[in-house]
Amino acid sequence: MTSLLEVDRVAVSFGGIVALDQVSFDVAQGEICGLIGPNGAGKTTLFNCLSRLYPVQSGDIRFEGQSVIRMPKHAIAPLGIGRTFQNLALFRSMSVRRNILVGGHCRTRSSFIDNAFALPIAAREENALNQRTRELIAFLKLDAQSEIPVAALPFGLQKRVELGRALAAEPKLLLLDEPAAGLNHEELGDLGRMIRDIREKFGITILLVEHHMSLVMSVSDKVVALDFGRKIAEGPPAHVQQHPEVIRAYLGAA
Repeated sequence: MTSLLEVDRVAVSFGGIVALDQVSFDVAQGEICGLIGPNGAGKTTLFNCLSRLYPVQSGDIRFEGQSVIRMPKHAIAPLGIGRTFQNLALFRSMSVRRNILVGGHCRTRSSFIDNAFALPIAAREENALNQRTRELIAFLKLDAQSEIPVAALPFGLQKRVELGRALAAEPKLLLLDEPAAGLNHEELGDLGRMIRDIREKFGITILLVEHHMSLVMSVSDKVVALDFGRKIAEGPPAHVQQHPEVIRAYLGAA
């Protein structure tokens, strides 16, 4: 399988604290890859490097064979990398529909002049974006809430809205940062099915950071384990789950 994402000996330090220590792994096109490890293992730091929120001090990150570590932050979403966050970052006074709509604007090509004068290119893009937003709302089962302000929704539905906003940008790679946090048992089962459906319906490659081991192991094709910024295991879920260093570092066994 062709590698969509290549993380190549990435190192990041904050003062004297090593956050990532020569971390390397690939994510193949169409793969669901789980990234696990205890708190402070470097998972979110790696996500922030992929999003260009943190600089990479050494090593490289390549997306479709192209290095992204010196690209400006605003170029990452149009390149085809989407992301959700641990802490929701939605426009709480805006409706579900408008929150998802915002996510697709990084894909539009029309200029301020095109929009100001309602030129055909602007109208075509707006129609296409509205259509995709309607499809995502239906896919995420948010039809009944589409015009409700996000702040009025329960937490589980707000997480779904954030997922819709990331999908509106039509990513090739979707970074999910602890999507199960705060969800109940039923919502967790729905999330697992939805992650698999996203891969099947949209052909999107997924890199998943998650503490909920049963979710990671049930949806991932491959799992990468980090501890204190180092990669300690990589492979199929069953292999990683039984790896001695993972048991010691992540599950707390002696």
